[in-house]
Amino acid sequence: MRPLRLRGAARLCDDSPRRRPPARLETSPLRNADSDASPASAPPSPGADRPRRGLRPSRTDVERWVGEIVSGVGADRSPELGRERAEALSRVLHDEAIRQIVCEGARAIKQARTGSRVTVSRNLFIPLTNLCRNRCTYCTFAKLPDSAEAHTYTVDEVAEVIRGGVATGCIEALMCLGDKPEIAYRSYREMLATRGLSSTTELLLEACRRTLEVGMLPHTNAGILSKEEMAALRPFNASMGLMLETTSRRLREKGMPHFHAPDKEPARRIAMHEEAGELKIPFTTGMLLGIGENDVERVDTLLTIRDLALRHGHVQEAIIQPFHPKPDTKMRDVPPLSDDEVVSWVALARLILPPEVHLQAPPNLGSDMLPRLIAAGVDDWGGVSPVTIDFINPEAPWPALRRLRDETVAAGFELFERGPVYPEWILGRPDFFDPQMRALLPRYANDEGYAQRANDQSDEEAA
Repeated sequence: MRPLRLRGAARLCDDSPRRRPPARLETSPLRNADSDASPASAPPSPGADRPRRGLRPSRTDVERWVGEIVSGVGADRSPELGRERAEALSRVLHDEAIRQIVCEGARAIKQARTGSRVTVSRNLFIPLTNLCRNRCTYCTFAKLPDSAEAHTYTVDEVAEVIRGGVATGCIEALMCLGDKPEIAYRSYREMLATRGLSSTTELLLEACRRTLEVGMLPHTNAGILSKEEMAALRPFNASMGLMLETTSRRLREKGMPHFHAPDKEPARRIAMHEEAGELKIPFTTGMLLGIGENDVERVDTLLTIRDLALRHGHVQEAIIQPFHPKPDTKMRDVPPLSDDEVVSWVALARLILPPEVHLQAPPNLGSDMLPRLIAAGVDDWGGVSPVTIDFINPEAPWPALRRLRDETVAAGFELFERGPVYPEWILGRPDFFDPQMRALLPRYANDEGYAQRANDQSDEEAA
């Protein structure tokens, strides 16, 4: 096979201005995870679970492997990057020349699937409740019931926010909320009872119904939901999602980020992904980078997402989300990944995941490296709101849509707005929508499936 040749665009992976990688905390267990820890799903090949001792491919090997993946895009069944090769690549991503090869391959896959188009969703972020039974050591979203910042929306409050979104041309309403606070807090259960509700899911259903009535399309990320709960929500949601985050069971051990987070048990999250696929729900998932997982666990997470997508065909997009340390959390002193690391894993994700799964990177978590992310295969910026903040990462403001468009164009691409469902799903996947939702979607999409708003605003007005 003819080797891939590097082009100027691929060098954006390395040549753009970037900050110096932070010093490692050599004594921190979060940054020195045991290399031999086993991932949650299928175990690695014998001996391949040692990130620093296994196969270390040459540049020629990498060119050949990447070339095989790229050349198969568009075939009935594209070649897959196997576990052993994926782990081997993860060991050499620090090599600048190899990173360029991987980025060029990722960009070629993006070009083959979506051409010059990069998408974004003009949305609202509604934190329906910020109470949560999990206590992840990196999270500032979850509040305790007695906190002055604790809040659970009424349906009327939801409607008021939605009206503001409609006025600024938003289509997608992201319903994001804590996991099952009624399990942990009696006061929350009592509050629900005063509203005539017995569960957070009932509140969510009411909020989604009202959102549709006012004129936006809900996308729900409510943490772990049962199959019955997802089935009840399906008619009132254009799409749903759950970040897989990681398949590492090690992060559930004492002293680790998910020790006090029962809903971060990988098996539970994988099971929900499976059930969403069985229900034919357009689904968003993704990986959280930099919370203490090692390279083997990252590869396993991406392979698990790939297997779920291939098995059920329901994964619309995968988000590669880098950890950002936040004040007043136990992980406030854990350094973030360097830009090079983030770009490397974005590109490797593009090589591992099915080409039809869109690859998303939140632009507010990498605002200084947007061209590098596009060069690494990103084809979607996710939800960007002209109205609400990112309640998960409140320290990171959304970029203005005008700036996002300008930077995307400067990188050689075009920015297209979408709703919570990608165009190819609206036009070609009718079986993934309840009849009621299937009838609604054309109101929000043009003939190509991209966003169409009744009250369209210019970028200057809306962001």
